[in-house]
Amino acid sequence: MLFARLSAFYFFYFSVLGLIAPYLGLYLSSQDFSLLEIGQLTSIFLLTKIVAPNVWGAIADRSQCRLALVRMGTLATFFGYLLFFAASGFWQVALSIMLFSFFWNAVLPQFEVITLHNLAEQRNRYSRIRLWGSLGFIASVAGAGWVIDVFGIGLFPWLLLLVIAVLMLCGFWRFDEPTSDNRSAACPPFRQELCRQPIILFFVACLFLQLSHGAYYTYFSIFLEDVGYSKTTIGLLWALGVLAEVVLFLTMHRWLDRTSVRRIMMLALFITGVRWLTTAWFVEQLWVLVLVQCCHAFSFGAMHACSIHYVHDKFDSGNQGKAQALYSSAGFGAGGASGAFIAGVVVSGFGYLEAFYLCALFAWVAFAAIFLQRR
Repeated sequence: MLFARLSAFYFFYFSVLGLIAPYLGLYLSSQDFSLLEIGQLTSIFLLTKIVAPNVWGAIADRSQCRLALVRMGTLATFFGYLLFFAASGFWQVALSIMLFSFFWNAVLPQFEVITLHNLAEQRNRYSRIRLWGSLGFIASVAGAGWVIDVFGIGLFPWLLLLVIAVLMLCGFWRFDEPTSDNRSAACPPFRQELCRQPIILFFVACLFLQLSHGAYYTYFSIFLEDVGYSKTTIGLLWALGVLAEVVLFLTMHRWLDRTSVRRIMMLALFITGVRWLTTAWFVEQLWVLVLVQCCHAFSFGAMHACSIHYVHDKFDSGNQGKAQALYSSAGFGAGGASGAFIAGVVVSGFGYLEAFYLCALFAWVAFAAIFLQRR
């Protein structure tokens, strides 16, 4: 039952993302927001990810009340999202997104710590728990694509409300959590652990990896719609990428047993750069997009699984909350928000192809950062 509860939380947490990533841009476009405004509104989700995980992480490491913070975060996410229905105009929509995404983004890093604590000596099973998040993403992105095709994009806010409500309920299940007794007797200062050359390069790689996803998460759906793909096809392409990620998660524990995290990350980052170039060059060839979407197994799946293990192994148990929060905020937060904003500027000024070219360059900068790590 423990694994089922952990898996269910990931399932519904990433079901929220499965609705936001492909369909928020389409919904905002239907509300007559410009491409630049869509990029700015989307980047708010990622900007709050810079602040929220660090605030929650600092409170969690000091109070050791991670589960209470997870519950407070899911509850505040639900009530904060209700404001979205009353919002009109750019600034009101921006404020509503800022409120509910702050708490939604704060929750995950602390739940990662709870998950790894509950798995104890079975940490390699993390990828099998986390794959349920990918399945949740697939279910929501594919299901919502069909529903929106049939009933219209106006149903998007109500679908998101339903999933957030279920996530809130999952947050009130019972889990074990680390306590002050689990902290190392002589926990080193967080800054001391952070200021090591391999650690700095790792976070630089996380930043540039998420920068490289800016055009994908913000404009991929709109790009495909402009080319002529239906919303059902768009949803299935998103789902295919995450399905490939699920397959990788099922075998990730064996891969980690056989090779180093550093080598896996280098391979994943190189493939990510190739993925963005191929997306730009062959967007009108559906069979090529099908193959390219399978690279999401490396762009996200392999990198995320390796990163969670890396952070858990390289930081003291007393600093785990701040370390996981920094991984989330530096990569998905700062990198994702900057990537969405930069992609918006490039798409508005030049076009979709140029945005994906720049994303490929960012991915290879991340590759260089991991390559430069000392063994």
